[in-house]
Amino acid sequence: MMAAPPIPVSVLVTEQNFDEEMYLASNPDVAQAVRDGRLTDARVHFEVFAEKEQRRIRDTRTIEAARAKKMERLRPFLMVSLPHTWDGAKANFLTDEIRKKAGIISTDNVSSNRYDPEVEKIIEAYPDGLILDCGAGLRDTYFPNVINFEIVDYDTTDVLGAGERLPFKDNTFDAVISIAVLEHVRNPFECADEISRVLKPGGILYCCVPFLQPLHGYPNHYFNATHQGLQRLFEDRLTVESVSVPNSTHPIWSLTWILK
Repeated sequence: MMAAPPIPVSVLVTEQNFDEEMYLASNPDVAQAVRDGRLTDARVHFEVFAEKEQRRIRDTRTIEAARAKKMERLRPFLMVSLPHTWDGAKANFLTDEIRKKAGIISTDNVSSNRYDPEVEKIIEAYPDGLILDCGAGLRDTYFPNVINFEIVDYDTTDVLGAGERLPFKDNTFDAVISIAVLEHVRNPFECADEISRVLKPGGILYCCVPFLQPLHGYPNHYFNATHQGLQRLFEDRLTVESVSVPNSTHPIWSLTWILK
């Protein structure tokens, strides 16, 4: 069992948790209808359509305390000598120099995927540890032992920065998760070296990189990889125990994507 349970961020909206501002922010089509005058306010839509359409809201108030505790644990492991800002909740290491080096540009694309069972097992294995999700995207569930690292300031992002220069000290994390990220970075070998550096000896890396995927940008798409290419990224610094294709990245998903 985890020392602290995961916290749902995206939840079904109910009479008890309805908040007009959050409802509009979580449902852009409703917000647009209100702006266009097709709806007088969000409450009207909620009362008529929310239950039938299974509408959801993102309530990040539930994670504020968990984030504060998590960041307090992480703070001794941050490389505070690097230029950054700290607003009391999140650390931002994305300087203009790093943005330029890593080719980071602003994007409206939203990266959001659920963890597969293998990743969930890793998270459960270190209830009192620290796990880095390197390129976490937007999370619907917030885990108190997972550091959500991103180039985009999503509501579940904990630390902003680039994979080419991770702002953490050596041997910080018990495990590192990197899912569908390294194809989007300008220098995957540099990112792989950084991941290896911040992983504790004996720690676990779970990394997924696509071989068959069409071009897509979050915000850029540089490299797909063969199984040999993925192994080559890490074999000089880590012991590669297996290179396989889990169900969550089975070729059927890519083939369906391509056909659509």
